[in-house]
Amino acid sequence: MIPVLCIAASIFVSFSLANMYGIALAALGMLSTLTTALTIDGYGPISDNAGGIVEMAGAGTRLGEVARKRTDALDAAGNTTAAIGKGFAIGSACLVGLALFGAFVTRAHMDAVNILRPLEFAGLTIGAMLPYYFSAMTMEAVGDAANLMIAEIKRQFDENPGIKAGTARPDYEKCIAISTQASLKQMVAPGVLVIASPLIMGFLLGPRGVCGLLAGAIVSGVQVAISFSNTGGAWDNAKKFIEGGNLVIKGETQKKGMPTHKAAVIGDTVGDPLKDTSGPSINILIKLMAITSLVFGGAFTTMGGLALPFMDKFLTSI
Repeated sequence: MIPVLCIAASIFVSFSLANMYGIALAALGMLSTLTTALTIDGYGPISDNAGGIVEMAGAGTRLGEVARKRTDALDAAGNTTAAIGKGFAIGSACLVGLALFGAFVTRAHMDAVNILRPLEFAGLTIGAMLPYYFSAMTMEAVGDAANLMIAEIKRQFDENPGIKAGTARPDYEKCIAISTQASLKQMVAPGVLVIASPLIMGFLLGPRGVCGLLAGAIVSGVQVAISFSNTGGAWDNAKKFIEGGNLVIKGETQKKGMPTHKAAVIGDTVGDPLKDTSGPSINILIKLMAITSLVFGGAFTTMGGLALPFMDKFLTSI
């Protein structure tokens, strides 16, 4: 709630002082914090990887237990700072998207956007749906890639018992290849959705429909992105909170293997792609849709609205 109110106040003040030029300056102001955002965003993965190295190198030793406990605390702080860093990125994406939206309206030779008109409102509802569908596609892509890697790991364990015994080296390169190839192939469909949505809307329903589409995607995308970043970090920290022995229910300290910890692991499994994949990628959805619409704004004005004559003919006939 607080980040959205801050973004709304920034939009209101900047537009009141300098119209859309003020929005563009506000967006540049948010982007000027890039170095700070990158720094606090990278803090979490560094401490998380440090914890993984400690767990592999010092498992079962006193040093490993102490170091792992400390790296878990650092990682928990890193999840929070990462959410803050992503918040800055989301805020800048909202302002940049709004500035590009204004540029599209100007290029399409429209005086104003009236969401009370049916065409604009139809585009608004479709645009508000896109961040949810896009997030579902990215979440599913992460799940599919994870399943492929699990199948490969199981195959290596079954075919080479020495890996489990510690006498043979796993084929790490195969797992890395699965991860990199899946990250490219699985992102094709979400990318097509982002680019094709404004093109289809523009050529079928014209620039008015695109205006509604962009407005809905920006408003809905900001809410979803902030929620995903905060929720994913909270679920990750909840698992670490239990693993650290901090959760006591009816006098019993919750530990690994207990139902509470299993539930937290499920939450973390969902939260990781929420905060690391779906949430940040919505920034790309907002900006790329706006840029695509701006580039094709002239074409939408001259050649768009192909479906409108058929719609008018249908309405006249009934």
